[in-house]
Amino acid sequence: MIRVISGIYKGQRLKKISSPGLRPMPDKLKSALFNILREEVRGTTILDGFAGTGSLGIEALSRGAQKAVFIEENFHAVRVIRHNLEKIGVGDKVRVLAKEFNRGVILLGKEKAKFDLIFLDPPYRLLDERNPLKVIKKRDILGPGGLIVLRRHFKTRFEAKYFSLRRQVTLGDDTLCFYQE
Repeated sequence: MIRVISGIYKGQRLKKISSPGLRPMPDKLKSALFNILREEVRGTTILDGFAGTGSLGIEALSRGAQKAVFIEENFHAVRVIRHNLEKIGVGDKVRVLAKEFNRGVILLGKEKAKFDLIFLDPPYRLLDERNPLKVIKKRDILGPGGLIVLRRHFKTRFEAKYFSLRRQVTLGDDTLCFYQE
């Protein structure tokens, strides 16, 4: 079960999808993430990259984020995101892009979109093949003072050449990396 932990949608159960490539963030890790962010979420524009079920973006909206964009390429997951957003009734605060992550960021860059907070929860193996921070930097979608939160497996060696590591937290098999320019 996936649920909204806190905020105006607290307790709402979100639909999940069974797929080997999708792994929702466990409540314990999500709770730790939002305890670190605290008030940094309120009033922000969020990008939930590799959105899966949309639980991170929805949690941010529940805690006061102003707007959220979800990027997900898995067709079934996109349907689940739309279902979850409709269920909690977020209205016009959201946009769902059914695209591969890089293509979604390229589109947002062309639109001159800026985000205060970007969540990246890619499949673990993806970080061995490419760096999602590169397209964020190249397309200039992180706003001034913005923050990127990347979830990775604790054993994955990942170099974020384009941003500075502000903080790193490891819980179990997961590491959350907080990057800024």
